[in-house]
Amino acid sequence: MKPTIKPSLNPISKLSSVLVLASILAGCSATTTIDEYRPSGEAIDLNADERVVVLGRRDAGHYETDREFINCVAKRMQGADIGVVPEQQFIDSIYPWFEPRTAPKGLPRLKRLMQDPLIKGQVDQQSVRYLVWLDGSTETLDQGGSISCAIGPGGGGCFGFAQWDKLSVYEAIVWDMTNLQEMGRLRVDSEGTSYLIGAVAPIPLLTPVKNDACTSLGNQLKSFFSSPENP
Repeated sequence: MKPTIKPSLNPISKLSSVLVLASILAGCSATTTIDEYRPSGEAIDLNADERVVVLGRRDAGHYETDREFINCVAKRMQGADIGVVPEQQFIDSIYPWFEPRTAPKGLPRLKRLMQDPLIKGQVDQQSVRYLVWLDGSTETLDQGGSISCAIGPGGGGCFGFAQWDKLSVYEAIVWDMTNLQEMGRLRVDSEGTSYLIGAVAPIPLLTPVKNDACTSLGNQLKSFFSSPENP
């Protein structure tokens, strides 16, 4: 009698597994929306010798906008027509006036700072025409499921399923450092679900919520500005 070989996974189960994984992969994308306000409704003129600085909001040490996100947005904005001053370079040049406890949180405070010849001199020296205040965070919302891992004489592995939602909300305010007025605002909301599948080895399926928020916000901020040569 010939031995009978039984498949470890029948075709229906295999198909079901593939469909489940495919549906999860399809859901691993962020939903991103952008709201924009420009009083003039037009792009801001930026001359070749003028630059922009992107600063993160901070509040006396217990709140700080993610520096990695700020740098990401600044890199997205930078281009042939837009020069961006590094955040830390700008903060250090006029220390301590843009530290958490002294940084302006509104135009009245900024106007008072710019009346100081030393501060205005440093701003002018770096050719900073526009300041972009960036405020926000990425948070983990609902979480569900569980993963368990064990090691035994025959080996080890992880089994289970977990998921969590992440939400990135950031707002950018553009200030004119010469005329000392607000030029516009942007808000980006990016939300998505990430998964962790335990199938012997943990398989993470992560939704790039913060990266999508950075890309969308940086590209939109870049469109805020135009050079007279390239409107």
